[in-house]
Amino acid sequence: MKLPVAKEPLQQILKWAQRALFACAAVLLGYCGFVLADAWIFQRRENRDLERLLHDRRAASEAAPPSESASGKGTPGGETEGLIGRIEIPRLLLSVAVIEGIDSRTLRRAAGHIPGTALPGQTGNVGLAGHRDTFFRPLKDLKIKDEVQILTPNGNFKYQVESLRVVMPENVGVLASSGENVLTLVTCYPFNYVGPAPRRFIVRARQVSR
Repeated sequence: MKLPVAKEPLQQILKWAQRALFACAAVLLGYCGFVLADAWIFQRRENRDLERLLHDRRAASEAAPPSESASGKGTPGGETEGLIGRIEIPRLLLSVAVIEGIDSRTLRRAAGHIPGTALPGQTGNVGLAGHRDTFFRPLKDLKIKDEVQILTPNGNFKYQVESLRVVMPENVGVLASSGENVLTLVTCYPFNYVGPAPRRFIVRARQVSR
């Protein structure tokens, strides 16, 4: 004996489930679009501010007497709050603004300067962090001896990659101070891992010129 199956309620459930999935997909796509657009707009604005600072610094340097120009006096000091400069890796076509801080909002929009580490051009260890699935994704193709540049209002600092390594997150020794001018780039690893990655990819480079 066959029992009748009520198909109509089941079809209604499936229909509403399908609509809910479509709605979730639309929300996720909308959020991804917002994040990408926000990062693009932020990068354009920060790069424009950096170029303005560089132009003002050059103009002030050319207008100042030789003694002031050599000592660094007479240059504008009203730099954009939080803006450090721009990191570039020519071979990888990587170019991204660097902002002070490593909170989630900052790293969503730019590369972040790790608080407590040296600034570009200073003696010590300059620490920069970035997301492996956005701005720092090209680091997976980095090679020893690649050139890394950090352009700031105070100068263009060039580094050469010396080592690439993978460490655990608790290994904060990679950011230890140094008596030399070095640069440490930090991102999550593996690059293709789904979800929060368990390790960190560390790039160490040494300043070779200014």
